[in-house]
Amino acid sequence: MSTTWRIVNGRIIDPVNGVDRIGELLIRDGALVESAADLPADTPVIDAGGCWVVPGLIDMHVHLREPGEEYKEDILTGAQAAASGGFTAVACMPNTKPVNDNAAITAMIRAQAAEAAVRVYPVGAISLGSSGQQLAELGEMQAAGAVAVSDDGHPVRDSQLMRRALEYASNFKLPVISHSEEASLSTGVMNEGPVATRLGLKGIPTAAESIMVYREIALAEITGTPVHIAHVSTAMSLDLIRAAKARGVRVSAETAPHYFTLTDEAVEGYDTNTKMNPPLRSAADREAIRTALGDGTLDVIATDHAPHSILEKEVEFDHAANGIIGLETSLPLGLALVREKVLDPSRLIALMSANPARILGLPGGALTPGMVADITLIDPECTFTYSADQVVSKSRNTPFLGWKLQGRAVMTMVSGDIRYNILS
Repeated sequence: MSTTWRIVNGRIIDPVNGVDRIGELLIRDGALVESAADLPADTPVIDAGGCWVVPGLIDMHVHLREPGEEYKEDILTGAQAAASGGFTAVACMPNTKPVNDNAAITAMIRAQAAEAAVRVYPVGAISLGSSGQQLAELGEMQAAGAVAVSDDGHPVRDSQLMRRALEYASNFKLPVISHSEEASLSTGVMNEGPVATRLGLKGIPTAAESIMVYREIALAEITGTPVHIAHVSTAMSLDLIRAAKARGVRVSAETAPHYFTLTDEAVEGYDTNTKMNPPLRSAADREAIRTALGDGTLDVIATDHAPHSILEKEVEFDHAANGIIGLETSLPLGLALVREKVLDPSRLIALMSANPARILGLPGGALTPGMVADITLIDPECTFTYSADQVVSKSRNTPFLGWKLQGRAVMTMVSGDIRYNILS
């Protein structure tokens, strides 16, 4: 298959280089080039009229379930779901079975990913077994291909251990991703508030998140090392992050599309596809998330793609597993923010491509000549109804089934190789 192309007539959006214009993008042997003189005369042409041509989207927070729970998702199916959602790279969290807490498992994930539709980057565990008792061998995992460390799914309860993790990881230039949760407060199943009271469900206060966000910021400040806060869901956490950034603390943060799209009102009816951790929050929290995406407080939109089978979801709400799939709906939900004037197109692409690449130190995230040609073509006007028969992931646990969505990826290209294509 060709990895040399001329992509013409598209709206090229590259926030790193300050580009937003109609033009052409030139690719030779899987890399971006500057001049048509660098291309053979018979170079195939892709007409991207009506589409955005952007750096390949990067999701820095997914769960691919391999090894151990491949019946929910595996590396190859998760990667194909990512490609269909416009992502050219994903970073997979370590809460597999067994936990990715050593170089052997990291290397196995990398080997499995060699045949995947997109780039797959393992995130190693901070602690052995993600138990929060003893640091994992961060350097060995980094050498085997880990791009960050996290105990995602579990908070690091021991503050001294988290401090040591920040200091040790910095020696290997490994970003530390915090699952910010005070577990003693987080014993409920949905957001604490009037909706939980009405439904008779035990609530989780917003302080369960913000208390730990405060700790991570304090540790980053005293160590002088960066920390990344995962899946931010509350206004209180955003106030802390905003203030920390203003005084120069090296903190970055992400949220997920469900937190800027849904509220705890979605739990009405006890749909377990609305159960996640952190939980869906109030309308005020959702509005704060939307504001923070626009003003720079939040750096990244990540999916927190968390596939589960019906075995974990078709049960009583109290007993259902947390999490939803998100790779296939993240982009259209993000594009809704552009239509609503919350974000401009360049800001959306920064949140979904340039910033994840920068935080994790990954290739991609820009359309600079000489860089790898990881490209996403987006039709912002395409409308479709997201139905179960369209889902590419192995799992179907999403509250967005049946939603009419606008905007989607129509082509995903990794090193100039087309991995997904519905461009008409």
